[in-house]
Amino acid sequence: MKAVSILMSAALGVTASWSAMAQQMVRIDGSSTVFPIIEAVAEEFQIEYRGNYRVTVGVSGTGGGFKKFCRGEVDLTNASRPIRNEEMALCVENGIDFIEMPVALDALAIAVNPRNDWVDYLTIAELKKMWEPEAQGRINNWNQIRESFPDRALELFGAGADSGTYDYFTQAVVGREHASRGDFTASEDDNVLVMGVANTTSALGFFGFAYLDENRNKLKPIPISYQGGAPVLPSIETAKNGTYQLVPAFVRLCQCGCCR
Repeated sequence: MKAVSILMSAALGVTASWSAMAQQMVRIDGSSTVFPIIEAVAEEFQIEYRGNYRVTVGVSGTGGGFKKFCRGEVDLTNASRPIRNEEMALCVENGIDFIEMPVALDALAIAVNPRNDWVDYLTIAELKKMWEPEAQGRINNWNQIRESFPDRALELFGAGADSGTYDYFTQAVVGREHASRGDFTASEDDNVLVMGVANTTSALGFFGFAYLDENRNKLKPIPISYQGGAPVLPSIETAKNGTYQLVPAFVRLCQCGCCR
């Protein structure tokens, strides 16, 4: 499937660890960005070990997944950032041993509705102008971003504050992690964001590249210009060669000690 095309081979290596688990149920939760990769791996794993394991994959966001993992509610958690010190402390407090491994590179896509005929590219500075905390209640229309844009409502969709995607986006675009306006439609489920943008003519949203790739008939990807350079579209190639720069360094999978 297209959604798992970025470094899928790295994720397939995880299945060898799962087979060592003595239990019949393997519970997984965490990042919606990593979900397409892990869902595909889980399907292949259950086919290979048919009847021996049942794998459930939930989506509660990176932060929510770490909370569940460190409380012992799940066996593995997917994350689009490394585990934080306070999350690690919760694992230690509850006697949860773990290892952390890289799974895949990701690309963060910016997209608008296909009926949007005024945006052909955006700069990082323009994205910051849309999303920074100071924009709340002040930047409400497209023509406030660029004079040539129409006087239409700017409707924003993005990852929720419990998401590693949100952490990365705010750091990369605004310059401060967890710093953004609050008056946007937020969700830990990227499919909700995709549908919001697909159904709202004046919308703009951000989400993992896999969700753009799976919904190209519903979305219009936006090339991004960095420091005055030529605008670059997100793709597997541009993410790997570094010309598209909204690329989290690694998406990580955190495993419990029984998976060593």
